Amino acid sequence: MQRLPEVSALDLAALLCSKVCHDIISPVGAIANGLELLDEEPDAETSRVAMELIRASAANASAKLQFARIAFGAAGSAGAEIDTGDAEALARGYFANEKKTTLEWSGERVLMPKNKVKLLLNMVLVGLAAVPRGGAVRAEIRGATAAPHLAVTATGTAARVPPIFLDFLSGTFAGTLDAHAIQPLYTLKLAEAAGMAISATASGESVMIEAR
Repeated sequence: MQRLPEVSALDLAALLCSKVCHDIISPVGAIANGLELLDEEPDAETSRVAMELIRASAANASAKLQFARIAFGAAGSAGAEIDTGDAEALARGYFANEKKTTLEWSGERVLMPKNKVKLLLNMVLVGLAAVPRGGAVRAEIRGATAAPHLAVTATGTAARVPPIFLDFLSGTFAGTLDAHAIQPLYTLKLAEAAGMAISATASGESVMIEAR
């Protein structure tokens, strides 16, 4: 892997905040729309539809925020460990509102260093981006806890390694760091912090992202 672009701590924090805001603005906006319907003194059927929209959107926003808290947040003190079972639950909650893509999770429930768990969750997001038309994303934790092999396989029509992620891996990124680019970059910086080498390969309708 080539040298990654430099980004200041201030810019990294700002861009990750923008990423989180981008993820939750849609469900929060839907909640606001549902409340507007209720404010209009609707009939019983419209009230029912509005409440269903509010409940579903609130659950979606909550799931995305809980996921972001671990995937992007501090997640405890330096040297902290995270239960991979908790990480799985957060990932499943995030995918609950994905209409086109399902999540599979394989691996023994263990405590792992936080940066390795955060890395796996971010690899899952890269896997999701690899199948824009939908499909299946499989996250696996293989090997010993002290030196795990993390793997995410994304399978679906027109699957491909996300171009920005590939550019970062090859050292050819020449664009502008923004809220769209920061998550792939953060994934690779997490791999560096965890002392792991990361790779991405495509074969047919599958993309595999691995960290060792």
